[in-house]
Amino acid sequence: MSNTLTPTTTAGTPARGPLQQLTGLLGQPAVKRSLPFVFLVGLVLAGFLAWSMVSTSPQRILFANVGDADKAAISSALQGASIANSIDASGSITVAEDDYHKARMLLASEGLPKAAPGGYAILDNLPMGVSRAVEGERMRQARETELARSIQEIDAVAEARVHLATPEASAFVRDRAAPSASVILKLQPGRALADAQIRAIVNLVASSVPGMQPDAVTIVDQMGALLSKSGGKDGASAGDTRIDFQRRVEDKYREQLAQLLTPMIGVGNFTAEVQADVDLDESQATRESYDKQGQVMRAEQGAWTGTSKDGQAPGGIPGTLSNTPPPASTLVAPNAGGATASATPTAPAPPPQTRQSDSFTRTYETGKEISVTRATPGNVRRLSVAVLLREEPGKPRGIAEINQINELVRATVGYNAQRQDQVTVVSRKFSAAADAGKTGAAWYEAEWVPMAARNTTALVIALLVLFLGVRPLTRALLKKRDDATQRPGLPIGNPNGEGVPAAVPSVSIDMLEDRGNSYDDRVGLVRGFTRENPARAALAVRDMIKADAA
Repeated sequence: MSNTLTPTTTAGTPARGPLQQLTGLLGQPAVKRSLPFVFLVGLVLAGFLAWSMVSTSPQRILFANVGDADKAAISSALQGASIANSIDASGSITVAEDDYHKARMLLASEGLPKAAPGGYAILDNLPMGVSRAVEGERMRQARETELARSIQEIDAVAEARVHLATPEASAFVRDRAAPSASVILKLQPGRALADAQIRAIVNLVASSVPGMQPDAVTIVDQMGALLSKSGGKDGASAGDTRIDFQRRVEDKYREQLAQLLTPMIGVGNFTAEVQADVDLDESQATRESYDKQGQVMRAEQGAWTGTSKDGQAPGGIPGTLSNTPPPASTLVAPNAGGATASATPTAPAPPPQTRQSDSFTRTYETGKEISVTRATPGNVRRLSVAVLLREEPGKPRGIAEINQINELVRATVGYNAQRQDQVTVVSRKFSAAADAGKTGAAWYEAEWVPMAARNTTALVIALLVLFLGVRPLTRALLKKRDDATQRPGLPIGNPNGEGVPAAVPSVSIDMLEDRGNSYDDRVGLVRGFTRENPARAALAVRDMIKADAA
């Protein structure tokens, strides 16, 4: 019998597994008594960890792509100012969002980061006696850096790089080349640039370089997608430009109607649609007119013929006059008495020349007026406006009120009957789907939502620690104290197995060794001890069997 009850501990018996060993360890009375305390400590630590994770403010990148020396200097400066900072996987320095502006101001006061000079600061480091080519390259590099910094001021742009191609100036017209630029952008995660922002970047770069046209600017994002357009050279781009211009005109009228009707009717109580027929054709006319009365002679060309100066008809061989010697000259001495003068006859005066024929060609300047008329596109040819008012159930709008709103709408959009404009104002009940589709700012996008979520999470964690940790431990401690103070009275059960006890008190060794208890009480205590401490009871039975065998 003793061999049957004695457990075998020979070398051939396989050892117990880790799970059994763990179960045996947890079954020890000391471990059982310490389990609530261990559970409480673990729950408190878990709550503290969860609270630290929830209460931590979101991180924001302070500086990106800085050198190791600048990282060390920035980290030391922030630690000296008690500002928590960290370096993420990309090598960027991050701080809490609440400390972002404070950290930027602190580092700016200390002149950090001390990176290589950029922008126009490059020109301050030019050595003496540099060549013109080096100076031009430094100037171009400084301009590229300044343009990149200006583009990075846009919220959706994280990083920007600008490349300028500025050819050398040439004295020959055929050798002149227009400058161009290329811009590569790295956008913020989940952000995109609107068409207006892309046009703004194109105009910014083109206006910063003399002689550069907006069509010569190319913009590419970090995914390699082309953001800039060709500037309307093809038909599709021209059509998009026309549609975009018409949309802007219609949006302008809608905004005016919203500003007019919102204070009077309320937000969501009306809808307004505008259809504008915009004249997008560019026309140019030239007109010339002449003044026929104010004639002015500009040039005259002609010739006339007449008699010779000696009265004879022209004759002889042409060209022989130049070979004929001139006649001999006659010297006449002055005559004091007048005899010689009277002896010499006076030569008669030559007859006047007469004009026989003439031929003239005259050119007169005529007054001319040139008028050039150029019609700029964008004039509204026809305007159609429709306004739908919300009508409350049982409260129809009067005709006078609708007419008054109609007049206000006409005055707002600039109604012109000659253009055949049309304005219609109708009051109707809105459907339930329209009421459900009325959306404003989402409630979860409000500023108080993150703070409320963090505080609510912290409160839930505190309540879980209280109800799942502190409260059960307190109840266990109070119950153990009550059980220790009261003495077991009634027997736990009879030997025949009749009856089930209502409660099983804690049994100790001192209770078993107490000789004052009756036989039935001692049997009940042994049963309770065996139920509560099966391992110790097995050890006690083994020791008793060994004692009997000896």
